[in-house]
Amino acid sequence: MAATLSDGSGTPVVFIHGLWLHPSSWQPWEELFQANGYRAMAPGWPGVADSVEATRGDPDAVGDRGVEEVTAHYAEIISGLPAPPVLIGHSFGGMIAQKLLGTGVGIAAVGIDAAQFKGVLPLPLSSLKATLPVFRNPGNRHKAVSLTPDQFRYAFGNAVEREESDRLYEQWAIPAPGRPLFEAATANFSPHSPVAVDAGSPGRPPLLLVMGGKDHTVPEAISKSEFKHQNGPDVTTDLMEFADRGHSLTIDGGWHQVAAACMTWVGNHIPAMA
Repeated sequence: MAATLSDGSGTPVVFIHGLWLHPSSWQPWEELFQANGYRAMAPGWPGVADSVEATRGDPDAVGDRGVEEVTAHYAEIISGLPAPPVLIGHSFGGMIAQKLLGTGVGIAAVGIDAAQFKGVLPLPLSSLKATLPVFRNPGNRHKAVSLTPDQFRYAFGNAVEREESDRLYEQWAIPAPGRPLFEAATANFSPHSPVAVDAGSPGRPPLLLVMGGKDHTVPEAISKSEFKHQNGPDVTTDLMEFADRGHSLTIDGGWHQVAAACMTWVGNHIPAMA
């Protein structure tokens, strides 16, 4: 999916989606940040079409895409920006934002319910259940997998009413590649895992990790472990919790509360990096 940076002269912000959500789900966030002086864009993963419908209609285009390919895709896009951006990612997008930040790409990052990276050990049962649609078939490693409304309800919409969960599913859900989940599952047994992150290294730009207290897909145990890995000497790493929110916290009716808190954090840390 092609995406362009909004007009203006403010700090660029790049939004990175995760599995099963179309990048256009970031549109309210883009509009909020733009209204506050930032320049925003939300490029899709490789193979993601411009619309939800088109992506659903060609699932093979997004299949068999791994974390390294997706990270390189975003790094190439960012290299063409007029200034280094703030990176804001959700789920696997949050982990990719941390990978990019650790390599010197970006002036700050926000990882919202970020997928676990190499070295993060907690694996709660709810995470296993949320990702079972992929892991139940080893052949899904090289395929795109779609969620049913019930599966989306458990993995994303458990903290909202069923009616809202179903509406979010119809509005934003797309097929997603299975390979990133298999890469994450084997990360701690692989010396050169693609989900490795240069965590907590001295001089790393500021990082905010956001967790939803009711998240089934990325429970708070994972976010807290990521924070411990990222909270090294001579770096700024913050942890923010929304206790009553699930994995849909970036797109459901409470998105503005999360977005405003993230934007405030970014505003408090960007001047120090200028």
